[in-house]
Amino acid sequence: MNKRLDLSLATLRSRYLQGTLTPTLLVEQMYAQMQAEDAALDRHLWIRRLTLEEMRAYAQALEGRDPKRLPLYGIPFAIKDNIDLAGVPTTAACPDFAYTPERSATVVQQLIDAGAIPVGKTNLDQFATGLVGVRSPYGACRNSLNPEYVSGGSSSGSAVAVALGLASFSLGTDTAGSGRVPAMLNNLIGLKPSCGRLSGTGMVPACRTLDTISIFALTAADAAAVLAVAEGEDASDPYSKAMPPAGYNFGAAATFRFGVPRAEDLEFHGNAEGPALFAQAVAQLKALGGTPVEIDLRPFRAVATLLYEGPWVAERYAAIRGFIEQQPQSLHPVTRAITEKGIQISAPDTFEALYKLKALEKQTRGVWGGIDFLLTPAASNAYTIAAVEADPIRLNSNLGHYTNFVNLLDLSAVAVPTAMMSMGIPFGVTMVARSGQDLPLLTLAARLHARTLPTVGATLHAPHRSGTLPDAALFASGQVQVAVCGAHMDGLLLNDQLRQRGGRLVRAVRSAPLYRFYLLPGRPIMRPGMVRVEQGGAAIEMEIWELPAREFGSFVAGIPAPLGIGTVQLEDGGSVQGFVCEAYAVTKAEDITHHGGWRAFLASQN
Repeated sequence: MNKRLDLSLATLRSRYLQGTLTPTLLVEQMYAQMQAEDAALDRHLWIRRLTLEEMRAYAQALEGRDPKRLPLYGIPFAIKDNIDLAGVPTTAACPDFAYTPERSATVVQQLIDAGAIPVGKTNLDQFATGLVGVRSPYGACRNSLNPEYVSGGSSSGSAVAVALGLASFSLGTDTAGSGRVPAMLNNLIGLKPSCGRLSGTGMVPACRTLDTISIFALTAADAAAVLAVAEGEDASDPYSKAMPPAGYNFGAAATFRFGVPRAEDLEFHGNAEGPALFAQAVAQLKALGGTPVEIDLRPFRAVATLLYEGPWVAERYAAIRGFIEQQPQSLHPVTRAITEKGIQISAPDTFEALYKLKALEKQTRGVWGGIDFLLTPAASNAYTIAAVEADPIRLNSNLGHYTNFVNLLDLSAVAVPTAMMSMGIPFGVTMVARSGQDLPLLTLAARLHARTLPTVGATLHAPHRSGTLPDAALFASGQVQVAVCGAHMDGLLLNDQLRQRGGRLVRAVRSAPLYRFYLLPGRPIMRPGMVRVEQGGAAIEMEIWELPAREFGSFVAGIPAPLGIGTVQLEDGGSVQGFVCEAYAVTKAEDITHHGGWRAFLASQN
């Protein structure tokens, strides 16, 4: 494979800031690469590629502006063709349905306002109905790594465009896995954001109550940067909502707990490599500090069956009701057969399914008390285009085995490629968590991705290998970190004062060598005091804990003098709020600095 342009956000931003690249030069280089790609093999990834003149217009609007002031300055992106771009037809992969919007979708406009450059509208399974990428009159979208295989869908062209180095990121949509299955099959990060986090205004709906715009990116850090620009409540979309703070970022923690399906719940649909590759991903997460917890996947699978056996098929029908009733012959045969089943769903059927979903939701809710996220394969297997065209329903269903429950349960998810299968197609996993947990998932996805396949997409670039984490500062956490050095440490006498307030251990650290450590007088609870000194300081062992900001005040209020909270310098050059002691209190205290920390001192007393 030829090495393609490195379109990672960090690389492009660096070049723009150095002055070695301009947006106009980039789109000219990209246009030449697009033409070369088309000439080599038509993968049917585009429905409407922008002309060079159209791309230049966006690029030239950026010339002379300060790259530092626009977070996505000069970043090229592709758009699934069920999402509006002003002045360009939206087809949803159905030519007779096409219309030309005057305004871009809310999310698209937010990205353009942040400096991003649209490069084209991408192919999809018609009306976003399918996980294969072959149900399109514009042709079956070919996989970026092995063109005999499906690209995954419905966001087929969006994934392939990024994988081939023709866009830095792309927008897809996700109702049943369309933002995750293509990510795995094309060696990309696929983010299925929390429902409502991104506006759906300007998106042709499939199941409006479940749909979300999704993001394909080369790295988890890139996906997070795009999410930070694209998110936000939109008054024109009744399903959009402002997300609460993400809370504890388990993705950055030294330890975390993750659910894994029981062996009897794992299904790979004839993929002999699947069990070992999934076990390998579990092992990689364990190496990062994870503790696997076996969970019963059956309630989740029961939710998944509702998607295509319940009233949400009728919702697909409702989304295009006027069109399908007037021009049914315009639909792809498989899309039409699936969608027309919605006519048979009655109102009583709908309510019965809603009752069942509510009961299953309650049944699954208890799982989240014991785990930070659930790990499943992203897809069980990969199929050739010929195989899918010969058996379109069953093989499509197989690809959605681990994806269909996520939106129905209002969960967030990130797909990560982790290994290569013998047919030259990636295998991957999906991390699933509660709504609002997009940042923690992306953070851990970055850490996992850095340990897996050497390059991204079908390129020879490896921006993910640096292990760069998403910029947490882009998202409100609602959390406060505090460093403790005594009885509040994990498992010690006062640790419950943190845990009862929702505190979680982030990591063990050492202070900068600027402190003396003392045993303060007084009983019954022994307490240490850490005092910063001008000379003769040492590094002291500490733990950083994180707790909700709303709980921090009551925690601080319980700290007795002479202790208090101040800024503590860390050995790694950073700083954190933590326990400090007023200097007057150590005049009669025992200096225990030579122990290096409270645990070592306690051990010396036995």
